[in-house]
Amino acid sequence: MLPLYRPLSAAAQAAFSGLNVATRQRELERCTADLPGGFSTKTVAGRTYWYYQLKTPAGAVSQVYLGPDEPPIRELIAAHRDGARHEGANAIKRMARAAIEYGCVPIPAAHGRVIDRLGHYGFFRAGGMLVGTHAFVAYQNHFGVCWVEGAMTLDLDFAHAGRNLSIAMPANSQVDTRGALESLQMGFIPVVSQTTYKKPDEPDFDIDFLTSMGRAGETPVHIPALNITLQPLRFMEFSLEAPMPAALLTRSGSIAVSVPRPERYALHKIIVSQLRPPAMRAKANKDLAQAAHLLDYLLEDDADLVVETWADAVGRGKSWKTKLTRGMQALLRNFPDQDFERRLPIEI
Repeated sequence: MLPLYRPLSAAAQAAFSGLNVATRQRELERCTADLPGGFSTKTVAGRTYWYYQLKTPAGAVSQVYLGPDEPPIRELIAAHRDGARHEGANAIKRMARAAIEYGCVPIPAAHGRVIDRLGHYGFFRAGGMLVGTHAFVAYQNHFGVCWVEGAMTLDLDFAHAGRNLSIAMPANSQVDTRGALESLQMGFIPVVSQTTYKKPDEPDFDIDFLTSMGRAGETPVHIPALNITLQPLRFMEFSLEAPMPAALLTRSGSIAVSVPRPERYALHKIIVSQLRPPAMRAKANKDLAQAAHLLDYLLEDDADLVVETWADAVGRGKSWKTKLTRGMQALLRNFPDQDFERRLPIEI
């Protein structure tokens, strides 16, 4: 059985590890540099989240969201308190180029410009996430592997929990997402629904903003605090729960983002493959291919986590179980050599 991934060299893994820490430290410093305040936590739905809290000149309390209470965030906060500083933007650029030379996987420069600009405007700190193919690319460097296949698409998919999920964000958080896109002056134009931005001179370079479906169904949801309109999708909430931090590479540096948990991303892709109409068979097969690559790695790294996530998904109702089971059956047909039926101890 040939795996669907190959390990990156030890040098590549070490280079990315150092760059990842430097990228996230830089992002933390960008949130808190020269601000008179301190770190605080908030518990929402049983999870603890970190903020940088300060008072404005008018006396109002303002908070900057940093992330969930996990070891990487705690380490960065400890380093910040100890006065640690990254080497600067030029040093990070050199580190990124070295990581790419060693074999780490970058994203196209134009994509990086868009993602980085949204990051500068606070989209990810406000609970936004990068989903779709760019998250799939990010998992490679995070795991220290390179996928055997996995073509890069030109579209960019962003998501936010919107009104449907409880997220730990301060009520006074404001992010001008639309202004961020306009400031790029790259020619993106919103379509009628305002949830997709198209680039007339590059028809395949779309930017989509997504969220999970609520009582309003597929009606686009405008979020004033983000100055953006989101397109609700069925089952999207599964990928949006408990996001994780990641770093994306370009030849000009690195970008701190939030992406779905890989085990959730994989199972969500299996479900999505069953929502595609027959005319989108090629995209459904791409969904299954991304899921297969992730499962091939995850079943070696932490099979119990995959089983637990599967149980979470099928326990959400009949429709969830039906879509996931049918999607998994299709994945088994498409990737018979990976022996998923034996390696994944679940009832399909």
